[in-house]
Amino acid sequence: MKSLRSLKKVAGEGLAWVQAQPGIREAEVFVASNDQLYARLNYTSGIACNGVEEPKSLSSFGVGLRVALQDGDGVKTGFGSELGRLSLDGVERALDRARQGAVADPEFVSLPKPSQARPVRSRLHDPLLMSLDDEAFVSAGWRVVEGALETFAASEELVMEAGGREKLGRLGIVLGGDVTLLRERIAVASTHFPQVQADESTVLLSGATAMVERSCAKGSGWSAHARWQDFTAQAGVEAARNAIRSMGGQRVTDGEFRVVLGPQPVTDLLHNLVLPSLRSDVVYAMASAFSGKLGKAVAWDKLSIYDHGALPGFVGSKRITCEGLPTGRTDLITRGQLVGLLSNHYESQRLLTDPKAREKLGADPHDYADCLTPRNGFRFMEGGGRHFQVTPQIAATNVFVESAEGGLSRDELLRRVGNGLYIGRIWYTYPINGLARGDFTCTVVGDSYVIKDGRLGPPLRPNTVRINDNIHRVLNGILGVGSAARPTIVWAADQIVHAPEMAVSVLTVRQIAASGYVV
Repeated sequence: MKSLRSLKKVAGEGLAWVQAQPGIREAEVFVASNDQLYARLNYTSGIACNGVEEPKSLSSFGVGLRVALQDGDGVKTGFGSELGRLSLDGVERALDRARQGAVADPEFVSLPKPSQARPVRSRLHDPLLMSLDDEAFVSAGWRVVEGALETFAASEELVMEAGGREKLGRLGIVLGGDVTLLRERIAVASTHFPQVQADESTVLLSGATAMVERSCAKGSGWSAHARWQDFTAQAGVEAARNAIRSMGGQRVTDGEFRVVLGPQPVTDLLHNLVLPSLRSDVVYAMASAFSGKLGKAVAWDKLSIYDHGALPGFVGSKRITCEGLPTGRTDLITRGQLVGLLSNHYESQRLLTDPKAREKLGADPHDYADCLTPRNGFRFMEGGGRHFQVTPQIAATNVFVESAEGGLSRDELLRRVGNGLYIGRIWYTYPINGLARGDFTCTVVGDSYVIKDGRLGPPLRPNTVRINDNIHRVLNGILGVGSAARPTIVWAADQIVHAPEMAVSVLTVRQIAASGYVV
């Protein structure tokens, strides 16, 4: 990776050069260097394999430039980038592209200006992860594989079904997944900032899916870490354990069920339905499920959801946004009421100056002093780091889900449900009829069980039911929130949800794959 010093040097010198060019009213130079390391997991007991396949890395660095150009009586804004050049030459090329693509933007107010808040002083990244060598990284992949295989070998149930430990391979044991390390360095220099702002970020993730093919059984596991020393074989162990537990899975009929949602389904619903509706740009477009609801009830009266990007030791934490502004806490839903939105500087200013803001929000934004503070302007690339080739969009960091009554144990959540389903993993969650309606669909793909008399019963066969419901009904039908939250990430997500289990009064379930079985 490029050093932080070199990034800051290019950002500072680049800004000085850009501001000296004709027609420049405001400018922002963003410089980034990203590493993405992947160790693919691929173990199959019946086919020759390497266990850890295709360790690979992807590195990128470059310059992104936003400018406001004085154009007669108006202002044009433009953006340009240059890959692989950390120099004034790269800044010059980016400026040429920004000029060529500049357009009139009557809603532009200004580029970001310093806020009264200050970034946390403590280091939020792990220096060990920033300098981790290839051998240590690949060993992390092997730890996950070996953890899964040891779990399979220790299972008396599997040994009995195979007819002996030495014959376990005949059951068709499969393990797939990956270990992913993201390393990010950025520097931001802007017309309105007296100094160059800089940040470093590290995230270590692992995810695994295990199968026992002869028993049509599947399980998953994952982990997310801010520090190298916390990494374990958890993803592999959990995936194997869940696969073993899902042997002999049952079907259920169509109907409405009380459910307990595990951390992964809670995260998936938030990522695909709730958090997009809590973005200020979506509210501006009147496309949010919460349009016109600021200050009004939108969920169970004990539910609170907030985002906090400045917590030391948490996976999604970052000192500053990709606009150079400090991260921090943004309350979104408090005791069931909508109180704030995720935002970047541009969208905050656009809503604050919009004559239809009261209609779109449901209240005057000036009456909610903190509801549009821009703490979430990031240049994320769907799990691929903070990238110089895109402008700042809106994304969460660490999302927390809590209850005013305090967290409940799993046993208490199961008792509140009584008879129903425990949903441990869902897939392909997406809104139907538009995000604003709140209707959604998803498939239950594993780690799920029937709940009988307040206890976990037999496993639910994977990929045999689909959930079709409405997120408003889910949020208002919460029966309780668990006490044990865990950092959870889903496909293509940039934020980390510290997700608890959650009991819900009703979900509509429909059978799929009525004939045959699909893993």
